[in-house]
Amino acid sequence: MSATVTSIAADEPKSWSFTPENRAKADAFIKKYPPGRQASAVLALLDLAQRQHGWVPQAAIEHIAGILELAPIRVTEVASFFTMINRKPVGKYLLQVCGTTPCWLCGSDDVFKAIKEETGAGKGETSADGLFTVMEVECLGACVNAPVVQVNDDFFEDLNKDNVKAVLKKLKAGEWPKAGPQAGRHASEPTGGPTTLAEFRNS
Repeated sequence: MSATVTSIAADEPKSWSFTPENRAKADAFIKKYPPGRQASAVLALLDLAQRQHGWVPQAAIEHIAGILELAPIRVTEVASFFTMINRKPVGKYLLQVCGTTPCWLCGSDDVFKAIKEETGAGKGETSADGLFTVMEVECLGACVNAPVVQVNDDFFEDLNKDNVKAVLKKLKAGEWPKAGPQAGRHASEPTGGPTTLAEFRNS
């Protein structure tokens, strides 16, 4: 099942609005900006809408535009620019795989292959069971721990064909794997542990 997550979905809800709790959060975001500058909260409100709905339908864009007193196209411009905003349904687990040079040199192609083997989903696709959507993204900012995959809000690092499959198997089983390096090292320490200031390893 193909999913180009930045395009508009075919099956859009006719209406949409924030829950009372999220509307209060939206108002709090808007209050961070001076009067007349409420448009600056647009990305925060899009993210909030996505967390509520799972993705951002056109009705949510129009709702946000009304709150911010903007033309809907202004909100659409932001929603379509950032790959973090999904314009059509995605799986329960959104796998954002870094394919930029450091991750590619360290084996991101093997990570993509392993994900395809384990989930059945390739780049830009959602698995048949609806659990996984796979995206290739630009640098995730954890190059020293390449290859890296962002699963929803968490980073999984130091990946290879075997340990990425282990992560996916746990997700399939309804477990949430420990995020961070998957090769046994602590944070971004050298492989094998620190060579200096070793007494501060656990600080």
